Amino acid sequence: MICVSIARSRMRHLMAEHKHLVDQGAALIELRLDYIAGDIQIKKLLEGRPSPVIATCRREEDGGRYRGTEEQRLQILRTAVAEGVDYVDLEEDTAALIPRFGKTKRIVSHHDFEKTPDDIADIHARLAALDADIVKIATMACTPRDNLRMLKLVQSSKVPTVGICMGEIGTPSRLLAGKFGSPFTFATFHHERTLAPGQLSFQEMTEVYHYDEIKSDTDVYAVIADPVGHSMSPLVHNAALHEQGVNGAYVPFRVPREHLAEFLNDAPQLGIRGLSVTIPHKEATIPHLDKIDRVVHDIGAANTVVMSEEGLVGYNTDARAILESIAHQMDCSYSDEQFLKGRRALILGSGGVARAVAYALTRSGASVDIAGRTPERTKQLADRFGCQAVDWAARQGVDCDILVNCTPVGMHPNVDESPYAKHRLKPSMLVFDTVYNPESTLLVKEARSQGCGIVSGLEMFVRQAAIQYNLFTGEKAPVDLMRDVLRRAIGPARIS
Repeated sequence: MICVSIARSRMRHLMAEHKHLVDQGAALIELRLDYIAGDIQIKKLLEGRPSPVIATCRREEDGGRYRGTEEQRLQILRTAVAEGVDYVDLEEDTAALIPRFGKTKRIVSHHDFEKTPDDIADIHARLAALDADIVKIATMACTPRDNLRMLKLVQSSKVPTVGICMGEIGTPSRLLAGKFGSPFTFATFHHERTLAPGQLSFQEMTEVYHYDEIKSDTDVYAVIADPVGHSMSPLVHNAALHEQGVNGAYVPFRVPREHLAEFLNDAPQLGIRGLSVTIPHKEATIPHLDKIDRVVHDIGAANTVVMSEEGLVGYNTDARAILESIAHQMDCSYSDEQFLKGRRALILGSGGVARAVAYALTRSGASVDIAGRTPERTKQLADRFGCQAVDWAARQGVDCDILVNCTPVGMHPNVDESPYAKHRLKPSMLVFDTVYNPESTLLVKEARSQGCGIVSGLEMFVRQAAIQYNLFTGEKAPVDLMRDVLRRAIGPARIS
């Protein structure tokens, strides 16, 4: 169950949002009384309420907005209990001052906005001893392991416990709370009105993550990155899992470099069965794997990890997705290992994406030139795959059949830039832009206007995700659905 926290300065707005959320399917609402300006009319708020309610009036030192006296705040909470509120949220030092009355259930809570203390089990025991129906602990996550510590506490607690880690690192604890036995988790009314760090909106929790479908036996899949908030992977993977009725949830984990090894060790305890791996972990993950496929070995980067009987097994789905995308545009089969033989390709850029592209194109028989802004790195990449290094300033003079942009040029918000001159584009060329946000970059638009064949970064992204999905679940991915979901997400109305 999701509890949606709403906080408005005016009573009528609070009540209107309460009704709206219930109409949208919310089963539990937290009314943040500390946000109300002026007289707080508890009876009016609770009369005819459309769903069960938690009454919360948080002090400033506890992350709230209440600025009255402590006695006034306690009186507000006592009144809420007297009026029959369904739940009342009480801090540890407040619980003994608000006696149990009627059918109101007591949530005894603790907040730490700086860290997840080492002694959270002791804190939990103190809260549970204060006549708590539910214990709530919300702490700041400083490392990914804090999520595991909190969720394991929830799982082992005899008293129903809501355990949440705050901040971007702590977001997984909000999404996996139900899997580990939490009676509910928290969301906010709107993604632009978060009341705690790392909080997701009710819409995200329901429409992207399908929170109420996550059970104790749900398999967990995840994307790991730093940062991770921009990742579109949860959108496409969760849409596919939901569409096919697979009992799985795909969750974003922000994993700083220094915590990668620890996270990979902890992952099975979180129920994680597969990982999408992206910047900055594609190379750093490899030493921690038990087995890697040939592509990972040759490219030197893994973007997929599967937990199997063999341990942690690494794959790279980028190379295959690149070839599938090109073959689809050329109306041929990439299974013919030399389907690009006799063609000359120019790669713009010398980073991680360029490495996967160079590997894929050379393996398929193409003659490849690489132009990058950093001469030393460009030469290293070219030497690795038997390609020709080209000075960045000379890139326009390369006569090529296939042009692949592996730079961020053209990516939002710099959508008015292109790494290649329009007048150099020829109708006989295939132009592949690995940038997917926006899908139609300036390079793609100009290539299309010149009659070139087009492969978009969106196509590559969806195809590599589809291969991952199959590795994770054993199911054939619903590629058309994944493509549509991503296209809607990065459309003009939502480019961000």
